[in-house]
Amino acid sequence: MANIAVVGAGAVGGYYGARLAQAGHDVRFLLRRDLEAVRARGLQVFSPAGDFHLDHVNAVATPEELGTVDWVICSLKTTSLDAAGPLSAPCVGPNTRVIALMNGLGIESRFSQWFEPRQVFGGMAFVCINRGEPGVIHHLDYGRVSIGHALDDPAENELLRALLESGNIETVVAPNLRYARWEKLCWNIPFNGLSVAGGGIGTATILASAELRATAERLMREVVLAGNADLAAAGSEARLDAEEVIPRMFTLTGTMGDYRTSMVIDYVQGAELEVETILGNPVRRARELGVPVPAIETLYAIVANADRVRRGLQPVLTGADLAQPRPVHP
Repeated sequence: MANIAVVGAGAVGGYYGARLAQAGHDVRFLLRRDLEAVRARGLQVFSPAGDFHLDHVNAVATPEELGTVDWVICSLKTTSLDAAGPLSAPCVGPNTRVIALMNGLGIESRFSQWFEPRQVFGGMAFVCINRGEPGVIHHLDYGRVSIGHALDDPAENELLRALLESGNIETVVAPNLRYARWEKLCWNIPFNGLSVAGGGIGTATILASAELRATAERLMREVVLAGNADLAAAGSEARLDAEEVIPRMFTLTGTMGDYRTSMVIDYVQGAELEVETILGNPVRRARELGVPVPAIETLYAIVANADRVRRGLQPVLTGADLAQPRPVHP
């Protein structure tokens, strides 16, 4: 059994960490909001795969309390990406492996600045999941994790796959890590982005609107174009197939009900959005490659501004502003 530290034990980190703890691994959770509740009452997971409760959870308040471990699962929001290195470092020894279980592009390059690239993995969770009251996680559907090693070492990927599958977690080894990142962006960019650009809507609203659905498809096609250009630039032979990926993304989304994306939850709650890693970094990479992505660029501009407005960083017009006399120009 492995020693595992979960850094950023929100819905995603808490769920996968709980699955591994249920399997008998020594899992240690770095918690903030839920710390006292988990210490007092344990961790409850409601899941279509079977509800379960962890009575005794090793929950700590500081990374130093985690100790050196075999594996670190870092599932912070990428709005806290700068903190990921310092929070993970106290757990990392020369033989520790670090999984960046985060959304977006440009994640592993940051972790490879803090740790040896041979120690770094990426993970993309295809899962419908929300946090409930402190100490409660609602797993709604799916749960597959697509993984890749920073150096695309097959032997390393097999080690991570074995670990995750020991916790009854469906695991897919992607052709390479770059491929896995772009494949997840085929969902994250349209559905996270449009849920905010639409004013705070769920996935069912996007699917039910002919205009929004068509926009989502345009966004996916641009993600495929940029992703394949990035794969080619890296010398990879792997390619995303738009005619396979796009129908699959729509089919999966159609089974979710009116799912609330992580970005729309943050938007409604006034929290900072993961706009740069999910939208900004792909736009910048596409520009470097000379690939036009006008729909993604437009969505990025809208969502980035909506984020600033929602957090009170961008002034907006009020009723009082509109009541003021307007200047008359000859």
